[in-house]
Amino acid sequence: MRYPVKKFHFLLPLALLIFNAAQGQQDPQFTHYMFNTLYYNPAYAGAEGVTKFTAIHRSQWAGYVPTFGDGGAPTSQVISMSSPLNKMRSGVGAYIVNDRLGALNNLEAQASFAYNLALKDTKLSFGLKAGMYSQTLNFDLYRYIDPNDPLLKDQAGKTSQVRPDLAAGVFMQREKFYAGVSFNHLIKSTFDFGVSQRSSLEPHMYVTGGYYYQVNFDLRLQFSTLIKSDFTKTTFDVGGLAYYKEKMWGGLSFRQSEAAIVMLGYSLLKDRALKVGYGMDVIVKDREAKQPLSHEILLTYELPVNPNIGKKIVRTPRYRH
Repeated sequence: MRYPVKKFHFLLPLALLIFNAAQGQQDPQFTHYMFNTLYYNPAYAGAEGVTKFTAIHRSQWAGYVPTFGDGGAPTSQVISMSSPLNKMRSGVGAYIVNDRLGALNNLEAQASFAYNLALKDTKLSFGLKAGMYSQTLNFDLYRYIDPNDPLLKDQAGKTSQVRPDLAAGVFMQREKFYAGVSFNHLIKSTFDFGVSQRSSLEPHMYVTGGYYYQVNFDLRLQFSTLIKSDFTKTTFDVGGLAYYKEKMWGGLSFRQSEAAIVMLGYSLLKDRALKVGYGMDVIVKDREAKQPLSHEILLTYELPVNPNIGKKIVRTPRYRH
């Protein structure tokens, strides 16, 4: 559950669902977090060794209709790019996130840089992320507790504020497992929108981890987790995926105190560079206040590797079966 802003002198269309705490986890949540590590940790920039583009669309509590207004259910989108800079032992990345929560719309654009250290069979990366975070409020969607409140007499329509944002992280990967920790919203930027009470971007910590197990030549398993904390509340996601011939995948995940999740995916094109995934969240808690299902679509594309870069790979069928 996310609580993106402190209470003002009014209720939002999704007040009972989203804004029922003074502060809490503000960032959008994604079912495909294991395919979206750059969003959580800037040290992941370029970690996959290829230039990769990722797009995710999430419809949370699909079909939810507010009791008044047209705020609707929360929706989130992220588009990201990650690429290695091999000659510099580093990587770069960037993403744009759009997160709509009733009358509140969050938009952020971030750029990441990571520096890599090779330690025997381990790669250790240190990353920084900087960018902007924008919040837009549509006051026409609010229902006021006190219509005569003098603090709100001049508030109408949409208003936006833009603030700087900063994050840092560390990421470690080996052949069979990976782990990372990052800290977002280090600046703790503040939004006031002309009213007496303010909301701020609270620092968040993300811990990611995963393990790969090769069952046989065709079947590979991935176990992953994401721990999220705003230093007031901590939650976690944990799940497992099975990849068959690197062509298709499927698995289950669980989000603490929220949902059980099913994921499916398929690789397209001759080189399997294009991947499409789908995730469905089945809400298991507080169902009386939500719609029972959330849906998420994943799309990734990897650019072909330039054969003139690095050592030439000679392929042989000798050990294939």
